Amino acid sequence: MATSVRRTTLTLPAAPLGPDNPLPALRAGHDPHHIELGPDTRLPADMARQLGYAPLRSILPTRMRDGYGRARRSTDVEALVLENDRLRATVLPGLGGRVYSLHHKPTGRELLYRNPVLQPAAFALNGAWFSGGIEWNIGATGHTTLTCAPLHAARLPAPDGGEMLRLWEWERLRDLPFQVDLWLPDGSDFLHVGVRIRNPHPHTVPVYWWSNTAVPEDEGTRVLAPADEAWHFGYAHTLRRVPVPDSEGADRSYPLRSEYPADYFYDVPEGARGWITSLGADGRGLVQTSTGTLRCRKLFLWGAGRAGRRWQQWLTAPGTGGYAEIQAGLARTQLEHVPLDAGGEFAWLEAYGPLETDAAAVHGADWAAARGEVAARLEAVLPRADVEAAYAAWRPYADHEPKESLATGSGWGALEVARAGLDLPGTPFEAATLGAEQEPWLTLLTTGDLPAAPPAPGPALVAPAWRELLESAAPGPATDYHLGLAQWHAGDRAQAVRSWERALAQGAGCLPLYCLAVAESVAGEPARAADRYAQACAVAARSASDEGPRARAWQEVLPALAREAVPALLAADRTAEAAQLLAGLRQTAPADGRFALLTAQVLLAQGQPAAAREIFDAGFEIAALREGDEVLGDTWYAIAEQLVAAGGPVTEDVRATARATHPLPERYDYRMRPA
Repeated sequence: MATSVRRTTLTLPAAPLGPDNPLPALRAGHDPHHIELGPDTRLPADMARQLGYAPLRSILPTRMRDGYGRARRSTDVEALVLENDRLRATVLPGLGGRVYSLHHKPTGRELLYRNPVLQPAAFALNGAWFSGGIEWNIGATGHTTLTCAPLHAARLPAPDGGEMLRLWEWERLRDLPFQVDLWLPDGSDFLHVGVRIRNPHPHTVPVYWWSNTAVPEDEGTRVLAPADEAWHFGYAHTLRRVPVPDSEGADRSYPLRSEYPADYFYDVPEGARGWITSLGADGRGLVQTSTGTLRCRKLFLWGAGRAGRRWQQWLTAPGTGGYAEIQAGLARTQLEHVPLDAGGEFAWLEAYGPLETDAAAVHGADWAAARGEVAARLEAVLPRADVEAAYAAWRPYADHEPKESLATGSGWGALEVARAGLDLPGTPFEAATLGAEQEPWLTLLTTGDLPAAPPAPGPALVAPAWRELLESAAPGPATDYHLGLAQWHAGDRAQAVRSWERALAQGAGCLPLYCLAVAESVAGEPARAADRYAQACAVAARSASDEGPRARAWQEVLPALAREAVPALLAADRTAEAAQLLAGLRQTAPADGRFALLTAQVLLAQGQPAAAREIFDAGFEIAALREGDEVLGDTWYAIAEQLVAAGGPVTEDVRATARATHPLPERYDYRMRPA
């Protein structure tokens, strides 16, 4: 049978995403992937250039997605199924186009790690992310902001005459359109994926892409790639070249032979065929290969340590087997961004399918022989020449206009098409997709001015072209507030502060106060930042108590604002105000472990470590705990130190005793590096 594409519905236990954070995301945020290069670190020239190229200053114009919890309920999820006589691929267009399942019919095997639940966790650049399947990461170092967002999807003819599924969207961090075309050639055991990223702008743009595949993991799982060395990144923020597979006394190609989470970016020789595979003890598993543009391969492992196990339990359901990730990307590491020239594009073809090998050969001590076994088996079932031919056959189809829509993404691409008159064959961003979020910006585009209402929580646009339009618009509270966001995003912080001060003087209220608080904090002025935060909370509280539909939006602002204001007040030694702010939220704030942690931190600052410890002993969860964030362990040990010190100074002996007598409970242990 040739490929068919059809709709279906999956019913899964899922935690609702909840509302986006209503505050603008001004900070770059906690970055678990930054590296600290020592004077003796030697890097290839292209890697050195790309490591420092165009890092994000913030995740503007997107917003944080941190409104979810951990209460899951049975939920219907729209899915699209591609199927031939050999494979069945299930795709979730409303959740970043994730390939949720890849089922091999002849053997009855699931080739991917298929998560039995949809549980958001704070791993994406903007927060909400979930594990499992194949995900398409574009934007900047980390999981894409589109992880839990809908993509456009359509059915159209495939190169072999069957049907193809196209996914496409406008990526807002870098303002780039991209597409992912999926099809299953007749009789093929391999899912074909054509990817294209285009730069429609008159300037060079930084690009990031990694295709991440979650694969089942047990003691017998081995990951192989065509390399003898890899760049190792651990959450101690170091990057170093290590031999493959043996490093520091263990064979790291077996994910469970490491204790802590780590990345291994394989140094695939130039010109070599790119592939990566995860094989079980029986020599069977999944293989991924591609054309040469997608040059690099990577293994991410959670490791066998307590924190890695805890994270896996956090991301899925109790009793579920673990997983590792095998990945493929444009650059040597995920810490780099690659320049794409004006008017240029990156395009390639990937293939995913089953691989059967001789188990004794791939699990033998000879790494070269194991790699050779995989390479030979892959060449037998999917020759490299066939992948190149499939890519060449797909290229003309990349521009074909989709005829039958299957899902709708955002209206941001349509807004950019309206602004710049872009012609993007194959990825139509129709005016019909423009919605309420784009409406004020469409007004700015067509009239030269934003609507006159004061700024409200909601989307922003910060790209240079939109900044120019804001600079030309009539001054006003909303215009000056949004102009400040664009200036901040561009690194022009002094101008941003002046714009927010103007907006504040015109009665813009809470939002510019919040922005000024962040600016004072970043500038190292904790006392002034605390003043601004306190003022912003007072204004938000008044707005939340008003009558009318706008009050609801401000009721969501106040808890988000308090989560930042309390630490700022503590940093300024205004502990009583922090306690009062938390007390005022108890009746209105949602059940959220973040407030339990803040309460413990306030009690600690008040010299009440026993009361703070009671909160930990009672138990709480922070659904939006960020990847690599060590705040739970840090707070636990700070409480323990005060308990041991009993009012005296906290010395090194006190710290050592505190760690020995008050070990961090497993439920709070998310440390991704040695303590």
